[in-house]
Amino acid sequence: MTDLAVTNRESLPGLDDVRDAAARIAAHVRVTPVLDSRELDARVGARLHFKCEHLQHGGAFKYRGASHAVWSLDDASAARGVVTHSSGNHGRAVALAAAKRGIPAHVVIPEGAVRSKVAAIEAAGARVYRCAPTQAAREAETERVRAGTGAQLVHPYADPRIIAGQGTVALELLRQVPSLDALLVPVGGGGLAAGCAVAARALRPGLRLYGAEPAGADDTARSLRAGERVTDVLPQTICDGLRATVGAPNFAILQAHGVKVLTVTDTQVLEAMRLLWSELRQVVEPSSATVLAVVMAYPEEFAGQDIGLVLTGGNVDLDDLPFA
Repeated sequence: MTDLAVTNRESLPGLDDVRDAAARIAAHVRVTPVLDSRELDARVGARLHFKCEHLQHGGAFKYRGASHAVWSLDDASAARGVVTHSSGNHGRAVALAAAKRGIPAHVVIPEGAVRSKVAAIEAAGARVYRCAPTQAAREAETERVRAGTGAQLVHPYADPRIIAGQGTVALELLRQVPSLDALLVPVGGGGLAAGCAVAARALRPGLRLYGAEPAGADDTARSLRAGERVTDVLPQTICDGLRATVGAPNFAILQAHGVKVLTVTDTQVLEAMRLLWSELRQVVEPSSATVLAVVMAYPEEFAGQDIGLVLTGGNVDLDDLPFA
């Protein structure tokens, strides 16, 4: 099993798919707020608008894509359940969406995943399977479970339904803050970045699109420089939600829509995470804090502009906060 071979133009989602996703999930997801901070604006020399997806059901934007995938299934397919692999937020989102529809959920989790996220997946009612902490092991175990159960695969980021569902973040944010000059989102497997690029580029062709990536898992930045996917990066970062290799369809979308990916160190991420708490009183995951870290690290890119920053998740183990 690969990350879905949907890299041909015809099968990549477009704006209509994102709009369809928004209609399908409207009854299931929250319209998340946008927060501003004069103190942070003054610090970076730009006007920052934080889209609070860490306040989404399940504590992350992932619930959008998962809900779209689960509720788009016909009844016969849904009855067999869904299966995915995830180290945290996507697995929880799929489990929650499946529980809401009343169908089984199977989640393959690599060893070493954050304990609190694993507990949340189990609490949401999913059946959990363990595997070695490699992409190959995750995919092999997921395929074994899929073959044995008949469950529908819901890939964490390379599924067109997921990409379209995550793109609803940009639809919502552009309604809330129509003055945006740029949009900045974290990049891991690329589901959110690709979905937002599709929606934002169609609605606002001149909008500058950025991805934030940890330097210790910079496969997307390397891929965009090389003009082809780089898949041999060994992730070493505190940003557990961004350790996945960018998916093939996701990379194709980012490349086609001119997304610029900027990287930051874990030290910069932790400082941004602390600032988000001290200035906004928001506890977010390190993966979420990458967006503020990028604005602070590259002030020349954003000076004087209105910037939309997506805070993607808030499922932090409170016992492990770096500023506790």
